[in-house]
Amino acid sequence: MAPTSHLPLFGGVRQVSKAWNPKDWTSSDDRVRGGASHSTLTCSPSSLVAIFHGTLDINALGGAGFASQRTTVERTWDLSGYDGLELVIDHADNKVYTLTLKDEILPKRPDGREQSTLSWEFDFRSEGRKTIFVKWSDFRPTYRGKEKEGVEPLDLKNVKRFGIMVRSFFGEQDGGFELGLVSIAALRTERYTDNPGEIQDEGLEEKIGAYRQRHRGLFGWLAGCLGF
Repeated sequence: MAPTSHLPLFGGVRQVSKAWNPKDWTSSDDRVRGGASHSTLTCSPSSLVAIFHGTLDINALGGAGFASQRTTVERTWDLSGYDGLELVIDHADNKVYTLTLKDEILPKRPDGREQSTLSWEFDFRSEGRKTIFVKWSDFRPTYRGKEKEGVEPLDLKNVKRFGIMVRSFFGEQDGGFELGLVSIAALRTERYTDNPGEIQDEGLEEKIGAYRQRHRGLFGWLAGCLGF
């Protein structure tokens, strides 16, 4: 893959404006409904690796569970001049993680909860060091965890939020998790790689699809509370 343009978004360079900053991220875990999962993004402006880690609990909510971190910074990224996102992973534990994007953030409800909007999701798995290039077409539109059809494309001129999530997939994943990220960057390339982010596990995509159907009620309620 030959990059023609590279835009660091988080990490990857030592300039303070692009470095990992814990103030840019906040947790959005299942504890909003009595769950017990929790996540942290351990990083600093001087760190070269941000570590997304915590515990995924499948007991408190009957097999369901998720933990996530999302950006807090109020800004808009214009990524329309790029072909996708590059994730440089330092280390991982072979769990399935989800990268999310949003192009719309609505005002909060009177009770302080966020209103739900479309999310654009990409599931990936890694063990050890790996670089993943995610084309914009690889992101799936979802609403409250359910995949949507017939929606407008992701507005690449107005990306307003990034997030990283780990889900239980109703018992498929639980316990401690850790993902080390060197950087997230927008990339324009001369050619695409051959499905670098494709999940290779036989039957895993079917499990993910079944999970999305099953969690429509429970996860939909949780996602609504958290604005997914």
